[in-house]
Amino acid sequence: MTLTYKKTIADEVRQDFPILHQKIHDKPLIYFDNAATSQKPRAVIEALRHYYEYDNANVHRGAHTLSARATDAYEGARDKIAKFINAKSRNEIVYTRNASEAINLVAYSWGLAHLKAGDEIILSVMEHHSNIVPWQIIAQKTGAILKFVELSPSQEFDFNHYQSLLSEKTKLVSLVHVSNTLGCINPVTEIITSAREKGAKVLIDACQSLPHLPIDVQGMDCDWLVGSGHKMCATTGIGFLYGKEELLEAMPPFLGGGEMIADVFLDHFTCGELPHKFEAGTPAIGEAIAFGTAIDYLSNIGMENIHQYEEELTAYLFQQLNEIPNLTIYGNQPTAEGKGRAALAAFNVKDIHGSDLSTLLDHEGIAIRSGHHCTQPLHRYLNISGSARASLYFYNTFAEIDAFIVALKETIDFFTQMN
Repeated sequence: MTLTYKKTIADEVRQDFPILHQKIHDKPLIYFDNAATSQKPRAVIEALRHYYEYDNANVHRGAHTLSARATDAYEGARDKIAKFINAKSRNEIVYTRNASEAINLVAYSWGLAHLKAGDEIILSVMEHHSNIVPWQIIAQKTGAILKFVELSPSQEFDFNHYQSLLSEKTKLVSLVHVSNTLGCINPVTEIITSAREKGAKVLIDACQSLPHLPIDVQGMDCDWLVGSGHKMCATTGIGFLYGKEELLEAMPPFLGGGEMIADVFLDHFTCGELPHKFEAGTPAIGEAIAFGTAIDYLSNIGMENIHQYEEELTAYLFQQLNEIPNLTIYGNQPTAEGKGRAALAAFNVKDIHGSDLSTLLDHEGIAIRSGHHCTQPLHRYLNISGSARASLYFYNTFAEIDAFIVALKETIDFFTQMN
């Protein structure tokens, strides 16, 4: 039987991703590990290459042509990020190596300056390690107390529990927008509104939402938001911190040296203006420029278009997975139209280890992830040691889902017969 599929965004863009056209173990590559990192379109690869071949120079301080061209492209990418998330000012976008560094920047700069013994920080059990460990360190240094929002019966953010944790002692709420394991889309606008009633600041980890959903930081009214370029079709080594300008102005610098200074004397220094105040040393110039190209690429497709197509993928993926016996998916179920969660499924099959599933699927050319996905506390909360995870992006297809499901069923049958 020959299956037919309607034309989709993926059909339009797949030619832009060279890596998707190779074979793994003599099988066509099916890349379902997008929550870990995305693939890069030719335009992004070319932007990085072009910088190093034609414009390679340091930024800001050089008066020569190469430095001017590099600076224009580097700062132009900052403007693109600001527009992409609807920041009020380009000064609210600080380049970092990744989202982990961005969270640490807020933790060490704002956290150490403002938190004291008895103050409370609200996180959730579904947080990535990068949004837990920095706050554990700050709590140890300041005496602040960490509190964790648990899950609802449908394995989503328990909003009632969250509200019960809020108090006049709450100084910070730091939460993920979309869980990289549960796939749930947390109600950040309502979360922020409730935090405001207690006078708390709010940081949003948007690593799993920025590549997939339209983001409006002014509409959201978060104080900080962090993102990572490599999950958004950009390169590794580049991320950003968004912060409200008045907050960033009041925060002390995180690292010292290079671009973050205005003047240096033997006994003191003065900081540069925003956003350079937080960008010490020679930055990842080529990576930032390529990030700007990735923003252009996503914007040309349209984030709303990406989101709608991924909802269709989500509905189809879950329809297929739900028919497999002894398979448990973590997180809430999407609607029949694929709404209500991200295009990823973390799952386990009874009596089969996730790493065994992923290893055999790799021999079929299918790349999925297994392990704890940097959410060990969540896996302990669910009373599991790990899970397998298939995560999709806009360049994935319905045909790939079908091939994945066939290979997954065959893999399960193989282990069942072994037992």
